[in-house]
Order: sequence, then structure tokens, then C-alpha cells
Amino acid sequence: MNNQIGFILKVLLLSAALSILIKYGGTKIAIAPTPLNALIGISLVPIIMLIALWWRSVQQQN
Repeated sequence: MNNQIGFILKVLLLSAALSILIKYGGTKIAIAPTPLNALIGISLVPIIMLIALWWRSVQQQN
């Protein structure tokens, strides 16, 4: 039970930190609103999750 609470707190803190970074740091980066940039922004997170889950499954098989 304690391990689950710790995991939830870590996710919550990382989410809050990322939110603050996007809110205050995102205005410093000038990104043109092009379709390619939108596609990259939408596709990047699922690709990262795919790689992370694939890596985890490879590690569990060994």
C-alpha cells in the first residue's frame, strides 16, 4: 500500500512540475503553428510510451 501511495505522489509531483514548466517556460520558446509541429506534438508522447513499454517488456523477458 505504501509503495502505491509513493508512486501516485511521484506521478502527481512530476505532473505538477511539467505543468509549471509548460505554463511559464513554454512562452520562452517560439514554435511556429505548422501542421508538422502539431503532428510532432501529438505523436511524441505515444511514441515515447511505446518505446518505454517495449523496453520494459524486453527487460522482463531476460
